[in-house]
Amino acid sequence: MKHIHKEQDNNSISLSGAVAMGTGVMIGAGIFALTGQVAELAGPLFPFAFILGAIIAGFSAYSYIKMSNAWPSSGGVAMILQKCYGTGAIAAGAALLMALSMVIAESLVARTFASYVLRPFDITGGPLVPIISVAVILFAFAVNVAGSRSVGILSSIMAVIKIGGITLFAIAALWASGFQFSTGIDTTSSFKLTGFVASVALTILAFKGFTTITNSGSEVTKPHRNIGLAIIISIVLCAVVYVLVTFAVGSSLSIDEIILAKDYSLAEAAKPTLGRTGFYLTIILAAVATLSGVLASVFAVSRMLAMMTDMKMIPHSHFGMSGSVRKHTLVYAVVIASLLAVFFDIGRIASLGAFLYIVMDMIIQWGVYRHMRKEIHASTVIILTALAFDFIVLAALTIYKIETDPLIVIYSVIAILSVFAYERYYLSKWYGERSTQTSD
Repeated sequence: MKHIHKEQDNNSISLSGAVAMGTGVMIGAGIFALTGQVAELAGPLFPFAFILGAIIAGFSAYSYIKMSNAWPSSGGVAMILQKCYGTGAIAAGAALLMALSMVIAESLVARTFASYVLRPFDITGGPLVPIISVAVILFAFAVNVAGSRSVGILSSIMAVIKIGGITLFAIAALWASGFQFSTGIDTTSSFKLTGFVASVALTILAFKGFTTITNSGSEVTKPHRNIGLAIIISIVLCAVVYVLVTFAVGSSLSIDEIILAKDYSLAEAAKPTLGRTGFYLTIILAAVATLSGVLASVFAVSRMLAMMTDMKMIPHSHFGMSGSVRKHTLVYAVVIASLLAVFFDIGRIASLGAFLYIVMDMIIQWGVYRHMRKEIHASTVIILTALAFDFIVLAALTIYKIETDPLIVIYSVIAILSVFAYERYYLSKWYGERSTQTSD
């Protein structure tokens, strides 16, 4: 992996920096982008959907931690898949699904950034939403071109601001409401068990940021120890923040009000209890949180795509561009994310990301169970439980979306089949020699 190592700053990301990157993706997407989307599916029980999402993410993360502790590597998900399935289309296709889900996360969070910063001007649609979304993606591209240390420093600063600020918002909103949870009141919509389980699939997106840490690999200091530790800390931190915030939102707004303001629900929740000042402070927090989320996503996906190129899992063309492969993969990720931000709304982006990510995760869980669990001394029960959770929430999301938005199911199926068909054509085989490459 000499080519990739030349482009990386090994040991450039500290434990706190890795945690900041993980929480940057999770909190940016999880709270500001998904609270309203989850409430629309789960109804008054939406805070518990986030709790279940944290539990499922914890089971899922177990395989990533065990594999990353054994073989820390930038582009870590691609490494895990290649060790499980070898150098064939199964590994390459699943890795590409992961990369695409990360690109989708960029567009999701960028679109959320636009929804919040335009809210003070009562703008909820029109051309400004995609224009600002693309602008923030381009800003993240510029910061990432500056190098890993720039991303780590900015992510750390923003993580402190947003975690502290969001926690204070939640406590203040709960305190002002007298700790009364109001989402069960004045609800005209009906909610089903399928919708609740489907909402858990979306909350998994709120925790998938831990893969950002996995994909940073050898750039993390003491990676054999710190990658797993950073993942655990990030999931726990985000779970606490999500529980506080969702109950705070539920204490300020009815479920119908949350659904009505689903793209900017936290800002609306600040109005009744914290007034206009709280509203504007929440807008600022949303801008910081979503911006850091885009920064972290762009950073991680460019590393993963560069690693996949180096591992011959995907072809690479310079298209006349100068510079390194990593800079080229940055460009590819930014272009795709920008197109998604222009043509898809937040709800569809979130659903597409959930479909791709959960399918990829199931392939990883099965691969680790089938081929690697004995080598890394992993628990069969934990891995199979993670796989079962994935299957249940994926089935529920599919059923729910077939009833409410069948087009997104069609788009997702076409995307998944196209990825594997393309990789099968490119690599000419489903399986290949399993990787023995290690990384320090």
